[in-house]
Amino acid sequence: MKNIKAIIFDAYGTLFDVNSAAEKCKNKIGNKWESFANYWRTTQLEYTWLRSLMGRHKDFWQVTEDSLEKSMKVFEIDFIMKSELLNLYKKLSTFIEVPNVLSSLKKKSFKLAILSNGTPQLLNELVDSNNLENIFDDIFSIEEVGIFKPSSKVYDIPVKKYKIKKKEIAFLSANTWDVSGGGNYGYTSIWVNRNKNVFDNLDCKPNKEIKNLNQLLEMFK
Repeated sequence: MKNIKAIIFDAYGTLFDVNSAAEKCKNKIGNKWESFANYWRTTQLEYTWLRSLMGRHKDFWQVTEDSLEKSMKVFEIDFIMKSELLNLYKKLSTFIEVPNVLSSLKKKSFKLAILSNGTPQLLNELVDSNNLENIFDDIFSIEEVGIFKPSSKVYDIPVKKYKIKKKEIAFLSANTWDVSGGGNYGYTSIWVNRNKNVFDNLDCKPNKEIKNLNQLLEMFK
């Protein structure tokens, strides 16, 4: 980690809790809220990959709405809740340790950035709603290249901006497929494994595995 010049974070599932929108409606949705939230997320990701392969790009907000509609049908949730869930998705909560860790890293000499499937507007809203607007040097969106992760075109974006080597970027994601995408591309990849998951067999293992972002403060003293 001594040669790292930039620390770049995935947004959804890594900094921001993608299940927090449905959790805030659990009294209305009932006991199935978590299964519904997981299904929504899985469908959302599947749509990004399928659209990339088909060459039929829609931005992340459109994909999020499309995947929500399917999920609500599957779980028989009244469509009257659609607007509420979408509005809550724009203001997802961070994981508990995120603000303190980012503030501490900001005091060091690294470039700090987000690299996400989200649209610029969505990402800026998330950052602002969680009072993180003074943290990041850049917020990179896949909309710059018009294809979703794990396309190498996405991982190219910060390398070109900062004019540094791939290995000089520490890339963090809670999504195993994203860690594999970044690692295969050439990043120094760090897996944020909050839920004791098993890593995918995708020809890449993370350089480091951590339980949460607090461990970054030891890693980058």
